[in-house]
Amino acid sequence: MGRVTERRKVLRIRDGAVSSRPDTLVAEEPLEIRLNGKPLAITMRTPGDDFALAAGFLVSEGVLGGQQDLRNIVYCAGATADGSNTYNVVDVQTAPDVVLPDITLERNVYTTSSCGLCGKASLDAVRTTARWPLADTPQVRVTPELLASLPDRLRAAQRVFDRTGGLHAAALFSEEGELLDVREDVGRHNAVDKLVGRALQNGGLPLSRAILLVSGRASFELAQKAVMAGIPMLAAVSAPSSLAVDLAAETGLTLVGFLRGSSMNVYAGEDRIAVRAAAAQG
Repeated sequence: MGRVTERRKVLRIRDGAVSSRPDTLVAEEPLEIRLNGKPLAITMRTPGDDFALAAGFLVSEGVLGGQQDLRNIVYCAGATADGSNTYNVVDVQTAPDVVLPDITLERNVYTTSSCGLCGKASLDAVRTTARWPLADTPQVRVTPELLASLPDRLRAAQRVFDRTGGLHAAALFSEEGELLDVREDVGRHNAVDKLVGRALQNGGLPLSRAILLVSGRASFELAQKAVMAGIPMLAAVSAPSSLAVDLAAETGLTLVGFLRGSSMNVYAGEDRIAVRAAAAQG
């Protein structure tokens, strides 16, 4: 199995003083995801929770919707010239009755650690394959005070970040603010896939009463993954993109950005934020 962190020698310069020392870095390796034996995607990720990452990725693709859709996930041996296993290739086997969306069959993509799958194909996938319309989910309502408390809880749970300073994180919270799960990865979209994949493996989809919090910005890909997992609320400590806001407005996703201290911007789905009427009109 790949390691989450690695050690490298660095030259350290501090106030003119020069020294040599080992430094702890976050690991980044490619993961090839195969679907029923056929290559589908390659993503750069931090090793760990690879099966959950692959399962969560296929939830966002509209392939998997529950435990019953997943037959097996295995590492593929013989991935190197000498036949050894690099643990960088996984094959997801779906149940026999799972019908693959046409859009998934057309994919053969490479994604980076900074950006997931992009473009019109992903937007079409959300519109045509979303299983749990957010308008049909329970009406989760949270206060701004509760939302404001979540980033500190997420930061306190980032164990690998404390050692490397180089990881994104994503967490699921209940509407009461309870931390349900947290994952770290060099790619924020991978961290979300790991959360969603674990929920699928545990029979927890749709996540219709959960709040998804991500470090960094809220891109279209993250909004897509929230919608495809039935998550009604996405919050980010940084800015959303325009396409993320458009998707949130179209699907009924509550999208919160710049969640810092007691301040935040609500870009869509403000009906789930329990603010006083007078304050909302100000």
